[in-house]
Amino acid sequence: MTKQTIGLGALAMLLGGTPALAADNAELEKRIELLIEQNQQLADRVQKLEGMLETKLSNQAAPAGQTAPVDSDTTLMQAINDHVELSGLVEIEAFKSKDYNDDDSSDINLATVEIGLDAKISDWTMAHLLLLYEEGEEDDHLLVDEGTITIGNAEKFPLYLTAGKMYLPFGFYESAMVSDPLTLELGEINDSALQVGFTSSGFYGSVYGFNGDINETGKDDEVNSWGVNAGYAYEAEGFALDVGMDWINNIGDTDGIGDYLEDRDPTLVVPSEIDDYVDGLALHAVFDLGQFRLIGEYVAALDEFEPADIDFDNQGAEPEAMAFEVGYTTELFSRETVFALGYQNTEEALALGLPEDRYLAAVSIGIFDRTTLSFEYLIDEDYDESEGGTGDDANTATIQLSVEF
Repeated sequence: MTKQTIGLGALAMLLGGTPALAADNAELEKRIELLIEQNQQLADRVQKLEGMLETKLSNQAAPAGQTAPVDSDTTLMQAINDHVELSGLVEIEAFKSKDYNDDDSSDINLATVEIGLDAKISDWTMAHLLLLYEEGEEDDHLLVDEGTITIGNAEKFPLYLTAGKMYLPFGFYESAMVSDPLTLELGEINDSALQVGFTSSGFYGSVYGFNGDINETGKDDEVNSWGVNAGYAYEAEGFALDVGMDWINNIGDTDGIGDYLEDRDPTLVVPSEIDDYVDGLALHAVFDLGQFRLIGEYVAALDEFEPADIDFDNQGAEPEAMAFEVGYTTELFSRETVFALGYQNTEEALALGLPEDRYLAAVSIGIFDRTTLSFEYLIDEDYDESEGGTGDDANTATIQLSVEF
């Protein structure tokens, strides 16, 4: 603004105070060109002086004998903030439980630590990393839980490709409870895979393939496990829904079943082999209506395993699990509070260490920003004695403090 005023002021003086020059067009144009050139030179000098002053102030803020790279560091940090998103989760739990034999136990532990990083490399490339720690697990240390590269841009093209270690789209497993649903215990899969998917106008789906840990007897160790999923999600004011169906050619590769198959008999020469693959199916429906949320989910094997692989009641098992949950979100003492009730059930999953029935109640309160205090009480009912269970009940009360960032 100042630089423009200098040029216009000089031009006004020239035109208003020199009538003889006004009559001489050639001389007038020459003077105007000269003034414009001088004005530009002055502007360049002012800009150079401003730069020298900024550098001098930066150097004064640095230790003696050093030049503070304020501008470069600021630019670098700004670039990182623009392209990288860091997130995390810490969960502390205290519980008291009584098992099927009426034995009591209690503990306080660091249940979960997650550190996530999402980097937008370009408009078409994303990288995702998730580090996970869970106390009491077999690998009781921080490990890479997810690491993927995604090629795609949903705003410009509906297809995408994701490669790396991920939770495969078999099952939904969303819950307001503290404990994982029995459907997750049966069907969750975490493995390295290649996935090709799409999302358009609320519809979504994908096809994926991976080399699972469980192979058919006599088959080579190759990429021979695969699955598909499809669904529809819709959201409007006060209402949302998500419905979907998933299929996999080898449900034995889920974490819950796969771990059992690998550990079922230490005398087996090749414990990671089974006679035949068993297909798996997962269905889910989630409805949000005002302050209420309804969740229904079903995960099942579509055929029986061989008795030597998974047994139930002296025959091959066909395990399945379902979960139903209703949640209500409101404000309590000016804090967002979620009340939830749930019922879960399994069939022919005794060998996997899962209860036949589970009843749950939970309440979660946002005590501070991104800080939640949760209470959960659950009752497990074991399979009947005639089916190989105890026929007894177990219960667990849990308090969880979690922070997300």
